[in-house]
Amino acid sequence: MDFGLVLQTDPPASRVVELMKRAEDNGFRYGWTFDSAVLWQEPFVIYSQILAQTSKLKVGPMVTNPGTRTWEVTASTFATLNDMFGNRTVCGIGRGDSAMRVAGRKPNTLARISEAIKVIRALGRGEEADLGGGTVVRFPWIKPGAEVPVWMAAYGPKALKTTGEEADGFILQLADLYLTQYMVQAVKDAAVAAGRDPDEVTICVAAPAYVTADDSPEALAHAREQCRWFGGMVGNHVADLVDKYGAHTGAVPDELTDYIKARQGYDYAHHGRSGNPDTRFVPDEIVDRFCLIGPAEKHIEKLRALRALGVDQFALYDMHDAQESVIDAYGTRIIPAVNA
Repeated sequence: MDFGLVLQTDPPASRVVELMKRAEDNGFRYGWTFDSAVLWQEPFVIYSQILAQTSKLKVGPMVTNPGTRTWEVTASTFATLNDMFGNRTVCGIGRGDSAMRVAGRKPNTLARISEAIKVIRALGRGEEADLGGGTVVRFPWIKPGAEVPVWMAAYGPKALKTTGEEADGFILQLADLYLTQYMVQAVKDAAVAAGRDPDEVTICVAAPAYVTADDSPEALAHAREQCRWFGGMVGNHVADLVDKYGAHTGAVPDELTDYIKARQGYDYAHHGRSGNPDTRFVPDEIVDRFCLIGPAEKHIEKLRALRALGVDQFALYDMHDAQESVIDAYGTRIIPAVNA
């Protein structure tokens, strides 16, 4: 199993770079960041520094979207980084929750994401792509062997279907075992129906992880408070699914939709941060199911279970008060045990 580190690009950028270097030293192979131009600093600028100061780490957004940048600009940015540092980028893409809404726009449609995936991947390989209306372009400076894999974030049935049909990878932003099995199977079934080899779709589960010294009630309570924000972030997407498909319709598992009943609203000023006051509705049970918390042995147990479900990478959200210690715990104890 591969491991990734996920960070917000809060200033100073040097700290983001240092944490990514620490992650690589501890056996992480991927470095991911949020991508929301109003809320945080520009990630692609920071990627250049991360790539320059690491040797093997692959970087990318978790996730960008096809609305805040034109597709040829996104493709050119990835391709330029790859030309400078080798094929060490991955384009994570989704509808654009915070990036679009904070800028006063609606998240992108699945049809737009589908077209963007095709264009970004083709241009990143040096192939021709239609930008719309018959305008076909190609980057003349792309070297042979270049590639930009595109991984799609999804929860709902139509998005899971699109992921299986078209994306190089699937990003699932929660670590609940039942939901992971349900959604991974949906992606693989869609891949098979589209005539693809389902094993060609890389499966990445992303969730906060907090390693405690023991399993005392006090230690677990603190860990839950540090990670409760994640249930609120996922809840934004779930609320969209309920608006679209309704609750208890069978289109989306009740295990995913029931917990947002007490959700009152959401202020993106606190997005992705521990102590987010808009996530008090998230119960402890959801924190435990969606995240990895507790002593190292509990992380190892759950990661092995995720791997058995077909998960190729676990990407660790590291937005809490123990960033360095969690990276180090994974490097010294958890990653070696999982991959023994």
